[in-house]
Amino acid sequence: MMDDRKQKVLLAIVNDYIATAEPVGSRTIAKKYRLGVSPATIRNEMADLEEQGFIEQPYTSAGRIPSERGYRYYVDFLMRKQELSKEEEELIRREYRTKVRDVGQVIQKTGLLLSQLTHYTAMVLTPRIGISSFKHIQIVYMHQSQAMVIAVMDNGAVQHRMIEIPESITALDMETISRVLNAKLQGLTMKSIKLNLIREIYSELARHKHVVDRVMELIQDSLSLEAEDKIYLGGVFNMLNQPEFHNVEKIKTILSIMEQEKLLCDILEGGGWDDGVTVRIGGEIDQWDIKECSMITAPYSVRGRKMGSIGVLGPTRMEYAKVVSVVDYMTKYLSKTLERMIQSGRK
Repeated sequence: MMDDRKQKVLLAIVNDYIATAEPVGSRTIAKKYRLGVSPATIRNEMADLEEQGFIEQPYTSAGRIPSERGYRYYVDFLMRKQELSKEEEELIRREYRTKVRDVGQVIQKTGLLLSQLTHYTAMVLTPRIGISSFKHIQIVYMHQSQAMVIAVMDNGAVQHRMIEIPESITALDMETISRVLNAKLQGLTMKSIKLNLIREIYSELARHKHVVDRVMELIQDSLSLEAEDKIYLGGVFNMLNQPEFHNVEKIKTILSIMEQEKLLCDILEGGGWDDGVTVRIGGEIDQWDIKECSMITAPYSVRGRKMGSIGVLGPTRMEYAKVVSVVDYMTKYLSKTLERMIQSGRK
C-alpha cells in the first residue's frame, strides 16, 4: 500500500487521463484537484510513482500517464463504483420488456445495450446449449392462419417460431399434435431420434403433415445446437473512435481481432467463471495484440448454472468505475430475463 498523498496523486492522474486522453502534469493536478500541496511537492510524488512503476512518460517533455500497474492499483484500491442512473436502469428494463422474444434477441439486445451505455465494444458469449434433449413442445394459436411453436430443451434453452397453419385447423388439433410429439420425443437427443420413430409420428398425425413439418424443423434446429461457443459483438466501431486507435496499424489490428470468433471467445472466457466482475488490464489479457486494451467481464447464469459471459473491451484508459457497474447490472438482469423466458416457455 502507498501513502495517502501518493494515492491522491495517482487517483488524480488516472481520472484526468481517462477524461482527456492527454498526459497529466503537476500543474494540472495542482489546479484541478486541490490536493493542498504545491506543484513541486506533486512533482516529487510523481517522480516516486514513476520510479515504482505506477505511472510513465509516453514521450520526452510530456506529462505522465498511468501504467498497467497504476491502473491495476486504481481498480483494486482507489476506484469507487459508479452506480447506474435511474434513466439507465429504466432503459435496460424497457428494452428487455418490449423487444425481446427469444434467446437470440436477448443476446443481441444485451450487446447493443452494453455498447450503448459504455461507448466501448461489447461481447456476449451465447448460452452453452451443449448436447441437449427434448423436454416439451407447445403450439399456441396466435390468430387466423398463424401459430407459435415453443420448444423447450432439458437444459432450459427455449426456441420459438411462427408458423402458417391451415384455416381448418382447430385448437384441439394443435393440442393433439403437441401431445403426440411430447409423448414420442420427450427425453430424446438428436442422435437418439430414429427414422422409425419419425414415421410413427407422421403416421399418427397424417392429417396435419404441413404443421408437423414446421414443428419438427424447430425441434431439429433446437436439438442440433452444439456446444460450440458463439459470440455477439456490439459497438465494434466504438473502439475506433478512441484516440488511442487513430493509428492505421492499430485499427487494422483491432479489426483483425474482431473477425476471429474463436479468439474473441477465448479472450472473453479468460476472465474465468467465478461469480462477479473481473477486470483484466493490458498484458493481463492473454493476447499480446491488444495489450493497449482492457477487458471487463462477468458470467451470467440460469438457475445457478453458468451459461455464458458478457464483456466490454476498451482502451486501458476506459472508464472502469462506470463499466464495472454496467457489466454487473447487465449480468444480473440478463440472468433474470433468461430465467423468466424459460419459466414462461414451460407453462
